[in-house]
Amino acid sequence: MQIQKKISLKPLNTFGLEAKAKLFVEVSTIDELREALASDEARDNEIMILGGGSNILLTQDFDGLVIKNSINGKEVIHETEDFVLAKIGAGENWHEFVRYALDQEWGGIENLSLIPGTVGAAPMQNIGAYGVEIKEVFEYLEAVNIESGDIEKFNKDQCRFGYRESIFKNKAKGKYVIAYVVLKLTKREHQLNTSYGAIYQTLEEMKAKKPTIRDISDAVTKIRQSKLPDPAKIGNAGSFFKNPTIDKIQYEELKTEYPDIPGYELPDDNVKVPAAWLIEQCGWKGVQRGEIGVHKNQALVLVNYGGGKGSDLKALAEEIKDSVIKKFGIELNQEVNII
Repeated sequence: MQIQKKISLKPLNTFGLEAKAKLFVEVSTIDELREALASDEARDNEIMILGGGSNILLTQDFDGLVIKNSINGKEVIHETEDFVLAKIGAGENWHEFVRYALDQEWGGIENLSLIPGTVGAAPMQNIGAYGVEIKEVFEYLEAVNIESGDIEKFNKDQCRFGYRESIFKNKAKGKYVIAYVVLKLTKREHQLNTSYGAIYQTLEEMKAKKPTIRDISDAVTKIRQSKLPDPAKIGNAGSFFKNPTIDKIQYEELKTEYPDIPGYELPDDNVKVPAAWLIEQCGWKGVQRGEIGVHKNQALVLVNYGGGKGSDLKALAEEIKDSVIKKFGIELNQEVNII
């Protein structure tokens, strides 16, 4: 383990934004992680844990220690005829693990294909797409307590999953480093989810009359690639904003003024409204300001065309939020962590 100084974070964030870390170290084992956390540099500086860099907006240099979590590995820790418990290192690329699971004929995460980031970030964000959230296959995780260095287990209830939320974004924020994640995946009689969004239509176009889990993954990948820019070509962090939830009364009032407003009823008498629709109605889709902007195909995605500044992207996000409040009375919250 070697702690470096003044390291560029540009290749380590999917926005491709230039920012430097005063101190930087990459760890590939729990022992290296503990060593880094026990170092004088960690004790005397603010710490930022970095995974795939797909959910951060860097607005300035980081005056502290960045620990790049590269703990990898995949193993089966329990198996029956029906399911498998897979233990995955937090530093593994999420989509690559999805494809690995498909190669093993393991089901449950095919709808979560092509989501950027690492396995460790998946439960932190409770990632979800096309009718599925990771909490549905989550068994437990192992995390290192930053203060003590102890390894602690968190089961599903202890993670307090919500919509793109977990305890690690709230009460336990900045207190743990996720090291391993254990998922329960099916080996047979997979529960296929094809009803959400454009999956069914895309499967028909693919002529997949009896779709497999791989067919669903391919359909999701095709849909996402048609809507979302490749971070390797255009800097972005995927969906910048969460879909807001409003009460049914407010939704019905808005529907009288905006009959086309989409909404998905939730069990608690609330309604989830697509943030992309709200942003598009405010005229932001495709807007470009110099080297930054809103993607032309997906209003949820803010982009860096090259050479943009994180501070400018943050200002643009605030303008978008203000316009949605003014027009609809709905507050947007970002998924992306602003540093």
